Amino acid sequence: METQTLTASQFADFQRVITSTLGIKMPPTKQVMLQSRLHHRLRELGIETFDEYHARFFGDAGHQAAELEHLLNLATTNKTDFFREPDHFDVLAREVLPAWLRAPSGPVFAVWCAGCATGEEAYTIAMVLAEQRRTFSFEFFIRATDVSTRVLETARNAVYAEDHAEPIPLALRQRYLLRSRDRATRQVRIAPELRERVRFGHLNFLSPDFGMREVFDVVFFRNVMIYFDRETQQQVVAKICRQLRTGGKLFIAHSETLQGLAL
Repeated sequence: METQTLTASQFADFQRVITSTLGIKMPPTKQVMLQSRLHHRLRELGIETFDEYHARFFGDAGHQAAELEHLLNLATTNKTDFFREPDHFDVLAREVLPAWLRAPSGPVFAVWCAGCATGEEAYTIAMVLAEQRRTFSFEFFIRATDVSTRVLETARNAVYAEDHAEPIPLALRQRYLLRSRDRATRQVRIAPELRERVRFGHLNFLSPDFGMREVFDVVFFRNVMIYFDRETQQQVVAKICRQLRTGGKLFIAHSETLQGLAL
């Protein structure tokens, strides 16, 4: 199939849709990435060229409405790992949770994993808190959200390649991972007692109202701000903080900063 190339003009049109819908920056350096990802989508649809895909998307409102979710899924980057930036989880276990246990703000320790991608971060939090429950008596709940419906499906299934689980300490792997009966697949699945603690849902950070009634003791919002411009960062972080209890903790990535934001 000859798909030609995505022109700069076509990329600019898709970029405007993606940025206005998700707030994600799509500079010209992302053109090759989007073209590569769209190649697969064109094959799925049986479309021969980017010209045809572009014409359908922008020429037919019904087609655009049906295709938009697929385009947005392709535009998002969902890089994540178990125990990524592990010192944050040490702080959670050794400082944040003990402080909450001394003066709990409610019956359940509530955590929001905002921008959860394929679920590794949410399940890492669940492992850390489950380990603490072996010593302390408390309940916890994790809400995990992402804008990509594609990665949320993976997160809910909770099945990962065996080598992808290597960052998990051995004792936790033995306790919280189930190995596939078919050893040829070399896959593991998160144990049900952790899966039932995490509720995954779709959320676009540009939504005026996140639609969540919960307030959280901890929010993990890591490696997401880097994809937003400063104005969008301000808006999104302000809305996230409204979901955080007084005295709650917000975790951001080592490479990110809240400096200059009015919170």
